[in-house]
Amino acid sequence: MKWTVAELHKYQYEAMTFDKTINLAEELKKADPEIRKVSPIRVKGRADVDSHKVAFHLHITGTFTLPCSRTLADVEYPFDIHSIETFLLKPLDYEVDENEEIHRIVGGVVDLGPIVYELVLLEIPIQVFSPEAEKDSSLPSGRDWEVMTEDQLYEAREREKKKVDPRLADLAKLFPTDEDEKQR
Repeated sequence: MKWTVAELHKYQYEAMTFDKTINLAEELKKADPEIRKVSPIRVKGRADVDSHKVAFHLHITGTFTLPCSRTLADVEYPFDIHSIETFLLKPLDYEVDENEEIHRIVGGVVDLGPIVYELVLLEIPIQVFSPEAEKDSSLPSGRDWEVMTEDQLYEAREREKKKVDPRLADLAKLFPTDEDEKQR
């Protein structure tokens, strides 16, 4: 997915479309060891070329195989990315919008490979759950430990606050609680 500036200028007055399949599995696995498998990545799109810049309208699709965050089972995670990437063919005499990312051309060649790699890498989720793990509401536990949600942890801490040490139970009867004050 490389084009020279001269090749792009040929499409200045007509639409340039492309549909390529690339394999970035090894590069992505090196970048994130959690990735177990990556399908071939399909990159479709069109390029709008004018005398100063070229804008690539990209549609990137594929599938990751990642470990489930609870069970470590393989989970298929599809991705579907839409992006517009702009390259300057000539220096501009005016300011560009700060939200618009402009890429520079190196050596007279526009290379979409690194941009596709970066966009796909950004799509990797922090957590992914298998359908079985999502259905099962029980979390893993073992001897003297258990995994809790934040709500469960909050409830456990509240119960712990209300508990009275059995050694001090008789002493606690001497001091009024908030509930006793409300009843008076």
